[in-house]
Amino acid sequence: MFAALFLGFAVKVPMWPLHTWLPDAHTAAPTVGSVLLAAILLKLGSYGFIRISLPILPEQAQQWAPYIAILAVIAIIYGSLACLAQTDMKRLIAFSSVGHMGFVMLGISTLTDIGINAAVIGMVAHGVITGLLFFVAGSMSHRYHTREMARLGGNQKLMPVLGGILAFTAMASLGLPGLAGFWGEFMALLGAFQPLDGLSLGVFRSAMVIGAVGTVLTAGYLLWMLQRVNLGEVPEEWKDKELHDADRYELAAWVPLVLAILAIGVFPKIVFGATTDAVVHLVKSAFGG
Repeated sequence: MFAALFLGFAVKVPMWPLHTWLPDAHTAAPTVGSVLLAAILLKLGSYGFIRISLPILPEQAQQWAPYIAILAVIAIIYGSLACLAQTDMKRLIAFSSVGHMGFVMLGISTLTDIGINAAVIGMVAHGVITGLLFFVAGSMSHRYHTREMARLGGNQKLMPVLGGILAFTAMASLGLPGLAGFWGEFMALLGAFQPLDGLSLGVFRSAMVIGAVGTVLTAGYLLWMLQRVNLGEVPEEWKDKELHDADRYELAAWVPLVLAILAIGVFPKIVFGATTDAVVHLVKSAFGG
């Protein structure tokens, strides 16, 4: 039964190696479709693990936990390396979701209140941050009529507001302290250092080290994307084009997300205040923790 639930939820998360539908879905979807998919629909898989698989099958969850942790860190490394290979900006953001959801699943696999809280705030942060990244990528695609990063460059000079929001959101996505993306990654690694009693310390601490390497790779591909898209000189094909910066309608959608990223990063109790009691009760009732 746990295997059947795992298969269904793992496809939805998506976990490696069941992730292959995600980049194609994001690439083909319109901007709003990508935002909804990243911000809401992916979370149904990890929510299913927390609310269904762990409480009703706690013994099987403990047996499967090390394997989930191994698949999670593979997803973190694989997602980052796949991002470094992308030429399409939207496809890069899509592959980044594989890595970020890897941190969520690593937190869940620890079966501790710290790890599951890390997964919850990681889901919220990923929804806000990656949703905003897809918004910005869609607006840039609308203006440039391309998502090929090799053709972009100097975006910060052409559209400083849009470029600034892209840079801010990329920093949040790579887990910069003080922004929303930091808490999920840091606490997932912390939870892996001390998982539930009875789980293999060797597996989880190895996963913690590999996950920490993944945070460096995450910074690498996002900074590489910023360097290619935002910085440098404006290519010849865009010098004579009239490209308007972010308008008031776009800002009306984006500014609340920017404020949410800042608020959750500085004051994570916005999330933890609503989740901690439920998470502690779940861990205590299912695992006696």
